Amino acid sequence: MPFEMPSLPWTSTALLIGLIAVLSVAAFLLIRLAIAVSLRHLVERRNAEAGLGTLPAAELERRVATIGRLAVRVAATVIAVIAALMVLALFGINIGPALAGLGVVGIAVGFGAQSLIRDWLAGIFVVVENQYSEGDVVRIAGVEGVVQDFSLRRTTLRDLDGTVHSVPNGQIVVASNLTRLWAPLQVEVKLADRGDSARAGDLINRAGRAMKAEPDWSPRLTDAPSVARVAADEGEGGVLHVAGQVKVTERDAAEKELRRRILAELKGAGIRVKT
Repeated sequence: MPFEMPSLPWTSTALLIGLIAVLSVAAFLLIRLAIAVSLRHLVERRNAEAGLGTLPAAELERRVATIGRLAVRVAATVIAVIAALMVLALFGINIGPALAGLGVVGIAVGFGAQSLIRDWLAGIFVVVENQYSEGDVVRIAGVEGVVQDFSLRRTTLRDLDGTVHSVPNGQIVVASNLTRLWAPLQVEVKLADRGDSARAGDLINRAGRAMKAEPDWSPRLTDAPSVARVAADEGEGGVLHVAGQVKVTERDAAEKELRRRILAELKGAGIRVKT
């Protein structure tokens, strides 16, 4: 009879393999959902405990995305390995010697891949300590740029020239995050006549205070822009360095608006500016 054929055990094995696959996918989806739900609260709580306050929405999304992607990758790898071992056990394969062999191979590989392990450990600490995430402007290993990609092994930066740098995490001794919660707002104004520096400085400071006082810009500026330093150029002119603080996502717009206001103030006072 067809249902008494010896292929029945293979049918059972196929069903068990399918069940393992379904359970593995279900476990992965559940873990991914749990990571997505819990990470946001965890990041907010850690920043509150560190005294950093509430993160801006864009900043929070970047940090959750960075940590979440790494956690999902690790979970997927663990689930895949467990599922593969369960499938091998179904076929009667003794996985004990295989695990022992993998342990020996792992030790041998470990001695030959110490730098790779160091990179992974450094990457774990970057995530746990929340040093930076995608979209941040950082200075690491002598390179400065925007974090475009991050994994446990390496960090990818793009600098102002457009060059992409791949930095192994194990080479990061000091990580300087230039855009944690707020970003520096910097505008350089070159005057044709150095003698106008004092009057131009007063006008620039007034423009910065007026911008900070406006309802549209007040929530975005954490510090009113003002003249931080006056320097001399190679000719008879002067250079005024204007500095302030702004939310990370508003940096470009704030610098353009501040420059427009400064130029309008100086032009209205008859102060010549070098282009």
